[in-house]
Amino acid sequence: MTARIPLLRVFLPFALGYFLSYLFRVINAMIAPDLVSELGLGAADLGLLTSAYFFSFALFQLPLGILLDHYGPRKTEAALLLIAAAGAAVFAMSSGTDGLVIGRALIGFGVSACLMAAFKAYTLWVPKERLPLINGFQMSAGGLGALAGTVPVEMALTMTDWRGLFLGLAVVTVAAAAFIFFTVPKRDEAEAKARSGGLGPQIRGIGEIFTSPVFWWIAPLTVASQSTFLAIQSLWTGPWLADVGGLDRDGVARHLMMIAIAMIAGFLSTGIIADRLRHWGVKPVSIAIGGMGLFMCLQAVIAIGLTDNILVVWMAFGFFGTTGILPYAVLSQKFPVNLAGRVNTGLNLLAFVGAFSAQWMIGVIIEQWPLMADGRYHPDGYQAAFLTLLAVQVATMAWLVIDRKGHKAFSKL
Repeated sequence: MTARIPLLRVFLPFALGYFLSYLFRVINAMIAPDLVSELGLGAADLGLLTSAYFFSFALFQLPLGILLDHYGPRKTEAALLLIAAAGAAVFAMSSGTDGLVIGRALIGFGVSACLMAAFKAYTLWVPKERLPLINGFQMSAGGLGALAGTVPVEMALTMTDWRGLFLGLAVVTVAAAAFIFFTVPKRDEAEAKARSGGLGPQIRGIGEIFTSPVFWWIAPLTVASQSTFLAIQSLWTGPWLADVGGLDRDGVARHLMMIAIAMIAGFLSTGIIADRLRHWGVKPVSIAIGGMGLFMCLQAVIAIGLTDNILVVWMAFGFFGTTGILPYAVLSQKFPVNLAGRVNTGLNLLAFVGAFSAQWMIGVIIEQWPLMADGRYHPDGYQAAFLTLLAVQVATMAWLVIDRKGHKAFSKL
């Protein structure tokens, strides 16, 4: 972003949208005890309820890519945020599990464009060599949303209940939709329509992406890493800190806040590091692969319980879990700009289907162990669930190493 007007009129509105998206994503980690006590949810129920966000989010990714490439990010995200606001209202007014699942699914559907619309807008307004940097700043806005979902949410719950909290979020989300619609320049829409073509070419573009060896070389590891990070960080970190770490509600909130701060640092650092090391010939994809490898090591430490300093380890989890976002910027540069929206949403589709499956699966695995005498979930259940996700990531890392065809195609572009 080289001009002051694009900075104010493009980055800030989309950053606000992604802030809200991430706040909605992680808020159940704080209100989980209230939902469990009021509705009598089991671990699998809690996992399904929360992961409904990921399911509807993922379901809309491919159509979203077409909308972004044809209509542009301004109209697309503004309209969808109104659906998210409606979902927050439904969630707040529901008295049963079914209504909560529907509300959560509407929220996920409505915020499904918040990151991808920003990425699409940046491909139109930002020089491609600076995309990792600006994408890192965009992701840091999500980290601020995760931060808002910790101690600030706990403080808000002293003044209202979780229902009042979601009604307030519904109002704020409507305001964010208006901010995007009336602030973001319209130039992106003219370019999008000129480049996108008709429906037939748009669908063929999706086929081009999903049959590309370039896409399938890096996508499996990215999807496995992001799925694990999203599934754990947006729900199961809180219960783990209480059930395995032995923290009370205030302690959980403080730890989640520090993890969110580490996430923000990770999002900012990875973008800045990738931008700086580019001048030294170090490719962003190398940074991403190394970071995702370190993220796997931290999961092993948490699952096996090799340290008593849980705050440091979980903060490192939050920091290195962010490195899986770098391949989005990398892949968007490997395809024509008119496919940028569909490349990112195609990758996001897989990541969020994986997150939905992983978040629900963790709950199902945890329920295979009986509750502890004090009502906590059994630590062995968490260990088994986390190690299962780690095994999937190890397998995808192995694929990245042995897929020489995909690596060769990737390196040529």
